[in-house]
Amino acid sequence: MNQIDLTSRQRKTLMTLINEFQGADSPVTAKQLATTLDRDAGTLRNQMQALTSLGLVEGIPGPKGGYKPTASAYKALDRDQLDDAETVVLARNFDRIDATVDEIEFTNVHHPESCRARVRFQQSLRDLSEGDEIVIGPTPVSSLVLAGVVVAVDDSMNKVIIDIAKLEAPLRDDD
Repeated sequence: MNQIDLTSRQRKTLMTLINEFQGADSPVTAKQLATTLDRDAGTLRNQMQALTSLGLVEGIPGPKGGYKPTASAYKALDRDQLDDAETVVLARNFDRIDATVDEIEFTNVHHPESCRARVRFQQSLRDLSEGDEIVIGPTPVSSLVLAGVVVAVDDSMNKVIIDIAKLEAPLRDDD
């Protein structure tokens, strides 16, 4: 399938739909999305029609209906559709939040004085702000723990950039 060019508004709407759908595991109404995105429900329905015509959204009729993302929606946003994804603990100012990490990318490992990581989550992190001290981990396979300060938040992509203060992963002898 060719890469679908989405506007930033479409991308944010689709990301929000996926986040809400994964949280509830049921169709998401236009009203729910409109409230979350702070948009008019009618405008949002029009946008959902466009996303439906692109094959990214499926409309579910009926009283318990709404919208749900298709497999193509996950591909368009470069996300994995995992039903049994492992959660990784995210702690902000000593408050624990269960979050699913999609990806951790170290952006400047070659720099002699700083270390930054770009972390993508499967859910929205609207509560995070620049300057928040956070700890992520341990990750399921390698028990990696990252601690640092948030330097940037991209709500539309569920990403944060962290200035790493501490990075730990125990050496294990798995036989």
